[in-house]
Formats: sequence, structure tokens, C-alpha cells
Amino acid sequence: MNTEDPGARGDDDRPVDLSDDDFLVLPEQTADDTDRGWGERAGGSDDWLLAERPPHWD
Repeated sequence: MNTEDPGARGDDDRPVDLSDDDFLVLPEQTADDTDRGWGERAGGSDDWLLAERPPHWD
């Protein structure tokens, strides 16, 4: 609190409106936690993985 002005309010006393539903503090996923961030192509490799699955999985 400001000691020079006894009537001044500090940040701890400031009202904060948290009723906004679109308020975003942190994103759900960071840019480096994506396919591109890992150096992979966006298409994925599901088809290749299914074609190359070991015979004991069947």
C-alpha cells in the first residue's frame, strides 16, 4: 500500500471482475506441443501405423 497517500488503494484492494467466461489465462496447448512443434507433418501417420502393425496384434 502507498505510505505517502493514506487514502490511496493498493493493487490488493482493487476489485477484479472475473465474470467474463472468455477470459483466457493460459492456452490449452503450447505451440511446441503440436505436430509441427515436434517436427512432424500435420497429416499424421495413422494409415502407415495400421498397415505396419505386427501380425500378433490380429
